[in-house]
Amino acid sequence: MSDVRIDDLPVRDELRGKSPYGAPQLDVPVRLNTNENPYPLPEPLVERITERVREAARNLNRYPDRDAVELRTKLAEYLTDTSGHEVGVANVWAANGSNEVIQQLLQTFGGPGRTAIGFEPSYSMHALISRGTGTGWISGPRGDDFTIDLAAAEQAIAEHRPDVVFITTPNNPTGNAVPPETVLALYEAAQAAKPSMVVVDEAYIEFSHGASLLPLLDGRPNLVVSRTMSKAFGAAGLRLGYLAAHPAVVDAVQLVRLPYHLSAVTQATALAALEHTGTLLGYVEQLKAERDRLVTELRATGYEVVDSDANFVQFGRFEDSHTAWQKILDQGVLVRDNGIPGWLRVSAGTPEENDAFLDAVRALKKEQSS
Repeated sequence: MSDVRIDDLPVRDELRGKSPYGAPQLDVPVRLNTNENPYPLPEPLVERITERVREAARNLNRYPDRDAVELRTKLAEYLTDTSGHEVGVANVWAANGSNEVIQQLLQTFGGPGRTAIGFEPSYSMHALISRGTGTGWISGPRGDDFTIDLAAAEQAIAEHRPDVVFITTPNNPTGNAVPPETVLALYEAAQAAKPSMVVVDEAYIEFSHGASLLPLLDGRPNLVVSRTMSKAFGAAGLRLGYLAAHPAVVDAVQLVRLPYHLSAVTQATALAALEHTGTLLGYVEQLKAERDRLVTELRATGYEVVDSDANFVQFGRFEDSHTAWQKILDQGVLVRDNGIPGWLRVSAGTPEENDAFLDAVRALKKEQSS
């Protein structure tokens, strides 16, 4: 059979020449490239997951609760308890990872003939899912310090009049948070240009020095806050994301959701995790301390570092970031080269993993200085 490439197939034009999302995994001692929580789930939680999944398995001949009411109720309680802002079950929707949440939002409010804007560099899946749903993608500006230039962003919204606006805070891959007043200003700009949905992606909010923007939902029906259990809950393998918004938004995304999209096993596992939030958030506090240590030590070593509110740190600057990435890898530590010239990103790991990383970058700095 002759070799056939993707572009030899009758794929849609906006997908031609694109690459699928993914970080290459290599078999090295220390892997700090995918922003995973490095701590395995505690044994009592593993046992509780086993119990709940066993219960669910007895009814696998039946479809799961397609509205995931119990899970959404517990997610609403978690959001209320951790933010101090009252969130009800009618305000919450859940799906297979925050990526499916984003996809459902774009299927509902984007699509052919509509556009979405994000301020890059930012989470690349916003652009990829936009293209996958036939939504036109607009790359909005960021400043040299990776903050959102409010005046430039407002101008871009006024010019392009997008249907969906993405604001990632804390931002991935740079780690910096977006001030609430900037989010408010962009929301108002989006509503002035045309009634648009504004999606605040808070995948890393539990690691932030600041507070969630959930309180901004009051009186703003076109605002959505998306979350994930992959990071703070240490459950990347679970694939559970969720959103908080006006009940009308929750009703709207159900127009495009696949029937019974959340399996009974997924729901059972997520419910078990939500019973152990105290323990899991304790790990988050450890990771925040390690993240801050990485920032301090990298700066003391002579690197530039972007202020981080996430569980990762962007550092530089390098004349050739890929060469620097390779030299760090040669010492058994895998970090992420996101293609941002001069910069690399490292996930906060265990103290031992972070020590190995710091040894590697100190050796690199010494080599560069000699």
